[in-house]
Amino acid sequence: MAILVIVIFLFAGYSILIIYYWFGWLSAPELSPSPNPAATHVSIVVPARNEQENIGNLLTALRGQTYPANLFQTIVVNDQSTDRTAEIVKQFQQVTLIDLAEEDINSYKKKAIEQGIRTAAGPLIITTDADCVPQPKWLETIVSFYEGKKSSFIAAPVILRSNSSIIELFQALDFLVLQGITAASVHKRVHSMCNGANLAYEKAAFEEVNGFQDIDKIASGDDMLLMHKISQRFPGKVHYIKSREAIVFTQPTKTWREFFNQRIRWASKARFYKDRTVLLALLLVYLFNFSFLALLILGFWSPVLWIFLLVLWVAKTIVEFPFVYSVAKFFNQQSLLKYFFFFQPLHIGYTIIAGWLGQFGRYEWKGRKVR
Repeated sequence: MAILVIVIFLFAGYSILIIYYWFGWLSAPELSPSPNPAATHVSIVVPARNEQENIGNLLTALRGQTYPANLFQTIVVNDQSTDRTAEIVKQFQQVTLIDLAEEDINSYKKKAIEQGIRTAAGPLIITTDADCVPQPKWLETIVSFYEGKKSSFIAAPVILRSNSSIIELFQALDFLVLQGITAASVHKRVHSMCNGANLAYEKAAFEEVNGFQDIDKIASGDDMLLMHKISQRFPGKVHYIKSREAIVFTQPTKTWREFFNQRIRWASKARFYKDRTVLLALLLVYLFNFSFLALLILGFWSPVLWIFLLVLWVAKTIVEFPFVYSVAKFFNQQSLLKYFFFFQPLHIGYTIIAGWLGQFGRYEWKGRKVR
């Protein structure tokens, strides 16, 4: 049957891609401590909207950093919050609070980051999200890496905290895989991937590429689209920092509705990528996952295809497992692996739905309807 030939072809391509990511992850070196103390002045920019439950934890963690307090500033840009976010920020005297003006725009987060960078005094910008919590040596580690590599842009690791609920365990495992792909792709310089919850880049590089100009109308993409602009202008100066000290912890979404809105938002920037390698990788992944749906539907006319569907489910798990295991071991999240096989249908389903709606639908984020 033609469908089986197509599926086998897609599986072969997908397997090669995953094995490539696996070897890319393994070849990325872990950061060794620098003997010299870092001394670069840093500006931390935090866009925040309705984060009263989280912002205090982040600012407390920043206050506890091992990096000298006189060498970094924290800038929180209040994105029209309707809760106590601004009030909580004002309790931290060393933090600069900026209120984002009301405008009819599509990407409020990019606008917030831009305003924060205008106020930034340091040559190195580090961005994180208001619901994140970094470790005590976070700044020290990133700045040391920056000074050693002379990077223009640094992608850094992020992991999700999770409880025992299905939605949070699923997100934690899915996010883990994305982190492994990020590290592998950046280290191998095959395409631009990162997460805005933990980024560092030179202010001069941001200004050199005119910041978010030309991508400012896109709701998402304050991370990967900017990364691509900087990597084009400064080839060889975009790096991934593989260090446990550089990890920031972030919060999962609490409901499936929020989860799908988040993933649709992430997928929405795909059609704006100018990096053809990431487009080809995303297309291959999408078509391979879509093949599961095709086999499921066609199985109503030819039930033998359901047997092939189960075989493909097992084969996908076997191909992915070594890669996922090596990433989970680094992040000390091996306990998630017992769910890996059973979460495959969820992963396949959301990839199909979010990938489609991200290109053609609208979504809600932080109480706003965006496109």
